Amino acid sequence: MTILDLRSDTVTRPTAEMRQAMMAAEVGDDMMGEDPTVNRLEHRIAEMFGHEAAVLACSGTQSNQMAVRVHCQPGDELLIHSTGHICNFEGGGPAALSGVSVRTVPGEGGMLQTADLAGMIRARDQHFCRTRLLCVENTTNIGGGRVYPLSRLQELSEWARAHDLRVHLDGARLFNAIVAAGYSAAEAGSCFDTISICFSKGLGCPFGSMLIGDRQTIQQARRVRKLFGGSLRQSGFIAAAAIHALDHHIDRLADDHRNARRLADGLRTLNGIRNLSETVDSNLFFFELDPALGTAVQFAAALREDGILIGPMGGQRVRLVTHLDIPDDAIDGILRAMTRRIAAGFADQPLLGKGPFSK
Repeated sequence: MTILDLRSDTVTRPTAEMRQAMMAAEVGDDMMGEDPTVNRLEHRIAEMFGHEAAVLACSGTQSNQMAVRVHCQPGDELLIHSTGHICNFEGGGPAALSGVSVRTVPGEGGMLQTADLAGMIRARDQHFCRTRLLCVENTTNIGGGRVYPLSRLQELSEWARAHDLRVHLDGARLFNAIVAAGYSAAEAGSCFDTISICFSKGLGCPFGSMLIGDRQTIQQARRVRKLFGGSLRQSGFIAAAAIHALDHHIDRLADDHRNARRLADGLRTLNGIRNLSETVDSNLFFFELDPALGTAVQFAAALREDGILIGPMGGQRVRLVTHLDIPDDAIDGILRAMTRRIAAGFADQPLLGKGPFSK
């Protein structure tokens, strides 16, 4: 049975061409700054986003937490949307690794706007922690795959800098946002002091993320990477996969966005589907099931029998994520299977399975 895995775009496997690029990579010791493929990738990414330097990290969580550490001192505070990955799905990293408090802010679709931030900065008083960093997530994850317009990114950046805050972008799926919204990497990059991007999601690499910023900040981040146990040796094999993805996998993200919209459009026609947004910006979206049908975990168990894996998020909520391992011609079959299971109900399925999925 062919398995179609819609739980996350982290499940993608390297293509045959990417594997060939990895096998052919020239490597050295990255910890010593001597891996030529890593050096080439870091230079390319920094230049692409209009910054001076970049450093390869093992994961998006690691690159995000490196940014928190270089921008903040113990006792400082960061501002972030209440659904942000940094405060919900990174193991309490700001507090555990950097002694940094988190102050969450509401906003529709996981997106902040300056009106939401009014009055959120602590007074400069010895009684209070110092508000130091604003974190933005683009595309939003739990917010529903929404994409920030460039104008709002610019407004947030201007607001933060006017209040003497540093600004970090959790851009785990930033290339999805760039493709969906049509702005350039450099335009997005100009709004932030640091940017974290992941190669292991829509770009289809086996692992790896990047932190981008000015030269001094990235020098500090390298020290933090070492502290966090993330210094790498012959990591050119991973860098080669990322370079291949930059060359071949960015424009095709539009296919994933189109397939997500096709899935969403089909699901909207079914009885028992609730709270599916009219707007699907990128490659992921959420919906809720009528409780009479069963839970999200039971729906996932039923679809597993059809070779389809989905992301139950607790209760009735489901997340679907399209990616390069979900071909265009699979969408109709996925919809047929979901239609059949919803029509039959699945409340008799055992309460087995995993969830929620963070990324």
